[in-house]
Amino acid sequence: MTFTATDGTRGARQPGNGRVLRWMNRAMMGVLRRTNGRFGKIDALVLTTVGRKSGQPRSTPVGYFTDGPDAWLIVASAAGAPNNPAWYHNIAAHPDQVRIEIGALHVDVSAEQLHGHARTNAWRTLIAAAPQFGKYERKTDREIPVIRLTRRSATGASTESEGI
Repeated sequence: MTFTATDGTRGARQPGNGRVLRWMNRAMMGVLRRTNGRFGKIDALVLTTVGRKSGQPRSTPVGYFTDGPDAWLIVASAAGAPNNPAWYHNIAAHPDQVRIEIGALHVDVSAEQLHGHARTNAWRTLIAAAPQFGKYERKTDREIPVIRLTRRSATGASTESEGI
């Protein structure tokens, strides 16, 4: 599980981390929890990571794509910003301390950054399903990371977090 994405030198303005954005993220997470992970035509989940510096749980809404019965793909696009989003760095530091929520489903997952052919194939599929990611890719000079989240427990959805 290597996380090797580096920051770029150009790109769109990265979403800030101010009070308004935090409020909007909390509101969006509430909507996602009530709507089974749907916001309009977008499939989104609540991603909970462990802060790489703070060690505290951090939750954020993130769009996702199903990758089989027990796997999901997420994209660290940051809307085409030159830097990776904070959640990417948290996952890189703690890839086995990640949890997702899709509506009432709570799943502990392991994270893996896709590389090479696996990333290329996944990226083509993602662009076909969500063309906005192609726009983000053109805005920045960094390779946008694609992360596969895989269920950690084969016994089904867990109800209690493991380390988060």
